[in-house]
Amino acid sequence: MNKSLLTNLIAGIVFLIAYYSPAFRGQSHLIQASLFSLSGALTNWLAVHMLFEKIPGLYGSGIIPLHFEEFKSGIRTLIMDNFFTEENFSQFAQETMPEKIPPEWVAEQVDFDQWFDGFVVVIQNSPFGGMLGMIGGEQALEPLREPFQEEFQKQLSELLSKVDLSSILKKESGFEEFRPKVEAMIDIRLQELTPEQVKKIIDDMIREHLGWLVVWGGVFGAVIGLFSAVVLS
Repeated sequence: MNKSLLTNLIAGIVFLIAYYSPAFRGQSHLIQASLFSLSGALTNWLAVHMLFEKIPGLYGSGIIPLHFEEFKSGIRTLIMDNFFTEENFSQFAQETMPEKIPPEWVAEQVDFDQWFDGFVVVIQNSPFGGMLGMIGGEQALEPLREPFQEEFQKQLSELLSKVDLSSILKKESGFEEFRPKVEAMIDIRLQELTPEQVKKIIDDMIREHLGWLVVWGGVFGAVIGLFSAVVLS
């Protein structure tokens, strides 16, 4: 059961029993404690409810939906100023990007046969094309296909082994180029948010935990009620 509802029910039931039951007549301590407990729990529940819902006649209620633009601005500031800093960007590039590009990653995506065919077309369209026709044409180069692929893959592996991907990301893309793109992406998403969506985001994060405010409101109310009953008796 909901913590807020359970706290209010317990405090309310105890008050009604203490107030109306003949067995508890004259027990001002219990009446005071239960009444103050109900007051504290109910007041805190109303305060939590007023954060999320507009209540007619109660000024200041519905803070979250009424000020959703400020909440969106706060979300943007939180993300950009605390997560997408130059230091965090450099750390991300260093920790998540491999220092070297594994050659097999690229080799799997390369069609070396297609590249060799393109190489043959270049020769055919060059001044050497006529000579190629004299020695058998395109078929004369076919024995070179496998050595071409092996040599090209070797050269590609050597090239990739010298590439520091994290350094390229930091130097070429750079934080100054990266940050505006992230800002634009966040701004677009925030513009799509409605007051109801902002309320739901915050509601999902904190409403469950705010229930403890109601519980402790009932507990402290009971303590204060009991104390006042003892002092005034």
